[in-house]
Amino acid sequence: MTCRKMKIAAVTAALAVGLGFCQIASAQDHSGHGAPAADAESASGAGYKAAMDKMHADMTAMDYSGDADVDFARGMIPHHQAAIDMARVLLEHGKDPEMRKLAEEVISAQEAEIGQMQEWLKAHPAE
Repeated sequence: MTCRKMKIAAVTAALAVGLGFCQIASAQDHSGHGAPAADAESASGAGYKAAMDKMHADMTAMDYSGDADVDFARGMIPHHQAAIDMARVLLEHGKDPEMRKLAEEVISAQEAEIGQMQEWLKAHPAE
């Protein structure tokens, strides 16, 4: 794996973990008694949550074939799509130039890998 791919994978994982910590922290914070957070924060949080919820639903609904290669590709497609969706949320709401550049790289890399897996699945249908 190239250094760039490792960096993208690490950031994708960090975004997912960070989102989980944010959800835990917000669930434990009773200071606002249900008051909404700042508009940008609640909009980005809602976007990240929607991306993760869709990924989990798509992965849960996945039909397992028993073929490890096929099931890997089938499972990774929604995982990669969630990374794309989260990167798009960042581009909509984020301000840091480094993170915005990384989000663009994540989108490019993950879209290419989804395409690769879709093509592989077409060439290797599960039996």
